[in-house]
Amino acid sequence: MIHVTDIAYVRFRAPDLDRMESFLGEFGMAPAGRSDSVLYMRGTDTRPFVHVTEKGEAGFVGIAFQAANLADLARLAAEEKVAVEDHDAPGGGKIVRLRDPDGFLVEVVAGEMSSPALPVIRKPVLNEGEARRRVGAPLRLDSGPSQVKRLGHCVINVTDFRKSEAWYKERFGLVTSDEIELAPDMPLGAFLRCDRGAMHVDHHTLFLVGTGQPGFNHAAFEVANFDDLMAGHDHLVKAGHRHEWGVGRHLLGSQIFDYWRDPWGHTVEHWTDGDLFNNETPPNKAGLAELMAAQWGPDAPPTMGS
Repeated sequence: MIHVTDIAYVRFRAPDLDRMESFLGEFGMAPAGRSDSVLYMRGTDTRPFVHVTEKGEAGFVGIAFQAANLADLARLAAEEKVAVEDHDAPGGGKIVRLRDPDGFLVEVVAGEMSSPALPVIRKPVLNEGEARRRVGAPLRLDSGPSQVKRLGHCVINVTDFRKSEAWYKERFGLVTSDEIELAPDMPLGAFLRCDRGAMHVDHHTLFLVGTGQPGFNHAAFEVANFDDLMAGHDHLVKAGHRHEWGVGRHLLGSQIFDYWRDPWGHTVEHWTDGDLFNNETPPNKAGLAELMAAQWGPDAPPTMGS
């Protein structure tokens, strides 16, 4: 087993790269590289890219994780009896390619060069209750798209939850934050996070949902802050894009969320202000009602996960 340090990017196919680049720009990403057959988009963090689109029939291809170092990547490759290859993508580095139990592509990368961080436009200084930090000046926010910071997590529907859970945990060292039960001892899925010991990490990096039918559920991209999320919401509404759910605050994970659909129906989420757990946080069990609950905001639509 190795312990991956984060999710790196998601990979899709689409028949029109121009249309995808336009949507992702409205969603808050920046171009990172492009050819006639593939598009790379990035966030403001130093990752070379967070979203890949290959030209072809529309669909979800897979996810990628970040290995701690090249030695871990080589060890994973030896255990899985696959090659360590040069990564022909922005940032370079090395890559190992696997297939999970449902056939989804799972890539693991290491050794790539980071890209310079992009400037964050919206950094509001807030006056909240007793914390009055902005004095003598008005707050003015630029209009326009949110700024995607990084990819935070991906949710995939799987045929056999326990089988997929074991596969991901045994290879990448993921641990459970919340297991979702339909009834006692009837698991539906689980929020899994990276295990970085005492270091605090996102509440979940991967959520596996045992629907009995494999498929893409959604990918979630962290944005700069709440004002940035709301500015992006207004921008996407005015641009005529398809909204799905939000704005609200989840119960499990606590993120403020806003869900949209890309031009081919893939659900993509803006989020900010999520929980951070470490190895002192025990696993929890929760029910379906808690999974779909919002602490505030609208109820989940029946289209979620389709």
